[in-house]
Amino acid sequence: MSFTAEVKDELSRIPSEHEACKKAELSALVRIEGHLSGKYRLEVVTELAPVARIAVRLLHDIYHLKTEITTRRSVLHKTYSYLITVPAQVGLKEALADMGIISESGLEMGIVPRLVKDQCCLVSYLRGAFLGGGFIADPKRDFHFDLSCGHESLANGLVALLAQNGIPAKAIVRRNAWIVYIKGAEPIVDFLALVGAHKAVLAIEQVRVTKSIRNDENRRVNAEMANQAKSIEASLSQLQNIQLLIDTKGLDSMPKALQEVALLRLTHPDVSLRELGELAHPPLSKSAINHRIRRIDELVQSLLKENEHE
Repeated sequence: MSFTAEVKDELSRIPSEHEACKKAELSALVRIEGHLSGKYRLEVVTELAPVARIAVRLLHDIYHLKTEITTRRSVLHKTYSYLITVPAQVGLKEALADMGIISESGLEMGIVPRLVKDQCCLVSYLRGAFLGGGFIADPKRDFHFDLSCGHESLANGLVALLAQNGIPAKAIVRRNAWIVYIKGAEPIVDFLALVGAHKAVLAIEQVRVTKSIRNDENRRVNAEMANQAKSIEASLSQLQNIQLLIDTKGLDSMPKALQEVALLRLTHPDVSLRELGELAHPPLSKSAINHRIRRIDELVQSLLKENEHE
């Protein structure tokens, strides 16, 4: 089961306490997944059984309409879809008007304000819209949310409802359909929490924690590798300088303190300055080793200047 299907299954199980909330949820679902034909014949198509069940239940509970449901199987994709047919009957026209689907002037393209005047109804409308046309990517791969709807007015209306709840969204046209989309984990989590998908919220938060730990570990490893690379580069430079002094002037030309460090570095080319200090007799601090390395560098610079003048 996809993550989107899991979210819709969870949302389909949330009971609406008030009839107005039920109407708002059904209205949004029908607006997105429904199709009117003939003289007020309604068809609702969905690929998910939980969405089909809630559509039928709300049509029965609120308006007492007769429905027919047909299960279809795609031979190519081996998936099922569910066709809910509400044939022409007494009360259907009034129900469609009550849901804000039609008016005296024809089809309603936007969201009828009376359906979302209360916060609970607004939330129910957003829940129904997601049940109809929502998609959420698997958070293990990406944080992406979009909601397909049929008309610009509806898309802009949904963006406005989301904005009222502090959730930034945008509407765009994609493949001749209007899409409301949300980017980023935070606003997606805010939406899911708003509509009541608390299991999905926990799932996303768990993924976010895992990704954060993995990213922190990657940064730590990268930092260690970078430090190791710098340490190796510095060690090679030190070895070259020491060997140059030995080849040109001999080890005895250096003060005793520098001779000890030079021999330690030649014997242990891979260790850090701190570890080099621990090998000294008596042990030396990292700053003391670093000071002596700098003195060796200064001797090399003096030698190179002498050779330039000759």
